[in-house]
Amino acid sequence: MALTSPISSLSYPNDLSTLLSAGGGGIGNTASSGKSNRTTIVMKSRSCNSKKKNSSLLSKIYPCSLILRPPPNTSFSSHFNLKCGKRDASVSNIFVSVASAADVLLDKALEQVLLPEGDTWSIHKFGGTCVGNSERIKNVAEIIVKDESERKLVVVSAMSKVTDMMYDLIHKAESRDDSYITALDAVLEKHKSTARDLIDGDDLASFLSQLHDDINNLKAMLRAIYIAGHATQSFSDFVVGHGELWSAQLLAAAVRKIGMDSNWMDTRKVLVVTPTSSDQVDPDYLESGKRLEKWYSENPSKTIIATGFIASTPQDIPTTLKRDGSDFSAAIMGALFRARQVTIWTDVDGVYSADPRKVSEAVILKKLSYQEAWEMSYFGANVLHPRTIIPVMRFDIPIVIRNIFNLSAPGTMICRLSVGENENGQKLESPVKGFATIDNLALVNVEGTGMAGVPGTASAIFGAVKDVGANVIMISQASSEHSVCFAVPEKEVKAVAEALESRFRQALDAGRLSQVAVIPNCSILAAVGQKMASTPGVSATLFNALAKANINVRAIAQGCSEYNITVVVRREDCIRALRAVHSRFYLSQTTIAMGIIGPGLIGSTLLDQLRDQAAVLKEKFNIDLRVMGITGSRKMLLSDKGIDLSRWRELQSEQGDKADLEKFVQHVHGKHFIPNTVLVDCTADSIVASHYYDWLRRGIHVITPNKKANSGPLEQYLKLRVLQRQSYTHYFYEATVGAGLPIISTLQGLLETGDKILCIEGIFSGTLSYIFNSFAGTRAFSEVVKEAKEAGYTEPDPRDDLSGTDVARKVIILAREAGLKLELSDIPIENLVPEPLRDITSAQEFLQQLPQFDQDLAKRRQEAEDSGEVLRYVGVVDVVNKRGTVELRRYKKEDPFAQLSGSDNIIAFTSERYKKQPLIVRGPGAGAEVTAGGVFSDILRLASYLGAPS
Repeated sequence: MALTSPISSLSYPNDLSTLLSAGGGGIGNTASSGKSNRTTIVMKSRSCNSKKKNSSLLSKIYPCSLILRPPPNTSFSSHFNLKCGKRDASVSNIFVSVASAADVLLDKALEQVLLPEGDTWSIHKFGGTCVGNSERIKNVAEIIVKDESERKLVVVSAMSKVTDMMYDLIHKAESRDDSYITALDAVLEKHKSTARDLIDGDDLASFLSQLHDDINNLKAMLRAIYIAGHATQSFSDFVVGHGELWSAQLLAAAVRKIGMDSNWMDTRKVLVVTPTSSDQVDPDYLESGKRLEKWYSENPSKTIIATGFIASTPQDIPTTLKRDGSDFSAAIMGALFRARQVTIWTDVDGVYSADPRKVSEAVILKKLSYQEAWEMSYFGANVLHPRTIIPVMRFDIPIVIRNIFNLSAPGTMICRLSVGENENGQKLESPVKGFATIDNLALVNVEGTGMAGVPGTASAIFGAVKDVGANVIMISQASSEHSVCFAVPEKEVKAVAEALESRFRQALDAGRLSQVAVIPNCSILAAVGQKMASTPGVSATLFNALAKANINVRAIAQGCSEYNITVVVRREDCIRALRAVHSRFYLSQTTIAMGIIGPGLIGSTLLDQLRDQAAVLKEKFNIDLRVMGITGSRKMLLSDKGIDLSRWRELQSEQGDKADLEKFVQHVHGKHFIPNTVLVDCTADSIVASHYYDWLRRGIHVITPNKKANSGPLEQYLKLRVLQRQSYTHYFYEATVGAGLPIISTLQGLLETGDKILCIEGIFSGTLSYIFNSFAGTRAFSEVVKEAKEAGYTEPDPRDDLSGTDVARKVIILAREAGLKLELSDIPIENLVPEPLRDITSAQEFLQQLPQFDQDLAKRRQEAEDSGEVLRYVGVVDVVNKRGTVELRRYKKEDPFAQLSGSDNIIAFTSERYKKQPLIVRGPGAGAEVTAGGVFSDILRLASYLGAPS
């Protein structure tokens, strides 16, 4: 029958065909009851004589009551005009209620079949993507057939996008949008074409016949919704559930086509649930068990294809299981059958230790406890909804998450784990199993001295929150009771704040409460793990990782179960915080992202050293060094996971982008999963050095042989060192003074242990050391300089070495380390470049004219030799008199400074402890290998500071 008048309320009986004759029913009989003042029309399905084995709900005879109740004091005949069997009829103010459906009488001759329970059953659940088209349904059917379990029940969702399409139908009908008709035709065509691709013969004919009947019924119901402009929740649930009905029938037929007998189950006949006020449902396991036994006695089968998502209320009204309903269906069925295992098939390989979209090196977890899965799902991880876990948890039935598109992946098993054991019975390496985040939150902080010791304050706070329907994600309260802090979704925080200010207006005005503060732009980071319970140091490790990544924690919460530690951070810090803690617990303790600036002689040598040693460091010392970027002055090479150092020259040439220092730094610091970042400046560029302060402020460690920052303007240097000491970032520059020699660290060690430095004297230039070690006998100074240049000891222009400026910078660095506040201009320098040659443009011309000035240095050498001495070019830090000098000095031949060879450096520390005999550091002081080695040593020192084994 068609309804053409407005309907003020409408609900439906158990069998849709008894509601609307347009769907194929006819009036069987009518009866009236004076007691209830209602007229009952019992209708019978058009397909009541179906003899098919797998007949659906609509293909059986179900006596059912349709109650048409006229308004008070109005007779039925005067109020209703029903034209049965015709397409149009007018009905006004129909109130429809449901009478309990009479049980289908079983054939007395039917043999009762007992429902087998236990390990012989395995439960499978396939989501919408798994049955998205005919090809995927075939794949599912093959998986079912290959399962060697004695008995199996398969729960199936609607085909991909179909549930959304069904909701869209309801929305269009409620909006009185005629396009719901064409939209329903699209649903019909989707399933018709799938069926024709998938099955044939009687199964195809039966399915298409049932499909057309269902579509006709839906058209009539949607027409009623269109007229009323509203659909009850029951109507919506009934319409939406058809997607599962159709996919279950298709899959059952596909399984039969392969050669395995199977029945399909409309779970509305079996699962009984009670809706709750919180938009959830509570399963009635006792009643569901009885109905399952009854269903199985009628349809005994070793392979059952069941609909997911849908169920019935105790009044036999179709409903749904709400969020993650298909998973919930599978878990309930697993509990009812006491099954061996429930397998949830999806499109991911299992449960990850963190969101792989945010942490690219997240790992698949082989096992999770029920509680761990529960905690992670609450915080948004891609695992089961907590209600899915409850039914199987009662009977210790494991749930396995598998990827239907990657059958080789073993997936994740969720089960009861013994404390402290993993799947091999060995001790777990990490107490934290996984990390999850929730974004778009705000913190609400209610504080005031008037809260302390006042009963009911927390109740009043959260009562006000409840009144506005907000969801509290996390609560934190100090033991002083001075403040209560909690997190709510950001979209709800305005209403929450207004409700609290209204509720506590008197207390705020009186000063008992100081404020209701809102902190927006927050995210929650949760660490979850069963082994966290009673394991000392987990929290310390977590917060240490956050601190080293320069992350500020705004609030903290931990339950007494110790399965979860929750922190609130700024939204913009969330991904970096997630990567930091994940790296700390899952990667090496010292996974470091590196950016190499200046792949020249020293930089390229360092990269080659990293290439040769990286694997050994990772294997033996758990130090994971990853070069994420290399930049020169013209081109840069970037990588998301680490550059292949065996090919970096080739890759930079072929794939390098135009150099952009800021873009380079952003990539190395934030475009990957590694929380610890170090920039290694292998240039001698003052512009690059000027960025150190900003890099350290952003939490980036800096290592360099570049002397420009520490010997530059004093004010900038002092500002840099203050920042370094106040932050968790490290600034290492050992190679700025003695290449690979431990000069800076030795000086710092003396000072930190309370020694007082009196004087630092040294040959700091490997180039000048070589020159004056070779400047002996009758050799000319210009000849030795030329030899040093040809051997690669000098800069391209030897005047850069001979000027003494480089030595003066090293003197300034050491002087400042010793506490002197000197500028480079305060250091008197003896320049070895003859004054007439200082302004010559060409280095080649300089070398050609240098012999003209050999006589002066030859004379000084001779004077020294006549006194049993040698010439050495030295830098001196006179700490007592607070000054420094760079000059050519004479030393006795037995002095350590006179006994050097090659390009060796030597530094003598005279202190209160080492007054009679200075502490001497001696060794190679020049060459790319040595300098790069000094930088590499600083990198390893950084790794040690970050937690690497010593």
